Amino acid sequence: MHCKEANLATQLLIYRNVQPITRDKHGELSLKVGKDFGFAGQINSVPLMAAEFPAAASDLPIVFTDAEGSVLPVAVLGIDQDSNLMVDGEGQWRGEYVPAFLRRYPFVFASSEDGKTFTLCIDEDYEGLNAEGRGERFFDSDGEQTQYMAKVLDFLQDYQAHFQRTRAFCARLAELDLLEAVEAQISLPEGGKRTLTGFKAVNRQKLKALPEDALKSMLATDELELLYVHLQSMRNFNRLSRLARGGSRVGALSKGDPADEAVSQSDTEEKPVH
Repeated sequence: MHCKEANLATQLLIYRNVQPITRDKHGELSLKVGKDFGFAGQINSVPLMAAEFPAAASDLPIVFTDAEGSVLPVAVLGIDQDSNLMVDGEGQWRGEYVPAFLRRYPFVFASSEDGKTFTLCIDEDYEGLNAEGRGERFFDSDGEQTQYMAKVLDFLQDYQAHFQRTRAFCARLAELDLLEAVEAQISLPEGGKRTLTGFKAVNRQKLKALPEDALKSMLATDELELLYVHLQSMRNFNRLSRLARGGSRVGALSKGDPADEAVSQSDTEEKPVH
């Protein structure tokens, strides 16, 4: 299994039928958000924003993967191509942290070719989308966006802002040549080991050898802290190995409504990555 096989190019597999939300098409529709994560049961990694590192590192390995000519961080969720060890047979999340990428489902932004315009879209195959008035309306009787839609937009706009900051963060890592291809050894349930490849991690020696001005700059923007959080999170490959062998899971977490979400779910205020 290669982590790169589940890279960003395949992440929209959780979305089956993405369509723009419009008054004409969705003016009379409502959304009842389900509580389970069954939609994410067959993906083994998801993109992660830099601001999520401290919370995600509690139980997920954080690595970097090639994406559209650059690199982006991902949270590793499983060791098999089509298996998410964080989601159980009932669709409940059995980890300590749910990445914002999954918490925003069934919504997603579609960008224009120049990347300057974003359109709010929804997976029209999501079972909670209905014409019976269950849940929240997208538009009111006058055709105006509801408060619910405004909150969803706030979350996705916040997500997009974090995405841009994360891209800038990763561009600096590439510029400083801090990333290297790495492998992870995973013990299999039936015995033996599997080598996971196709991802990158920070090289500790290169990090220590950075010029003083570069280290000071990364310290001032909290980027240095994020790199050590990433390195520490690599120990969580051992946790994935234990889960694959039938190890115990943490208590279940329910899927929240995207309108009530924020990118960072840390108990303490996260400082933005500049």
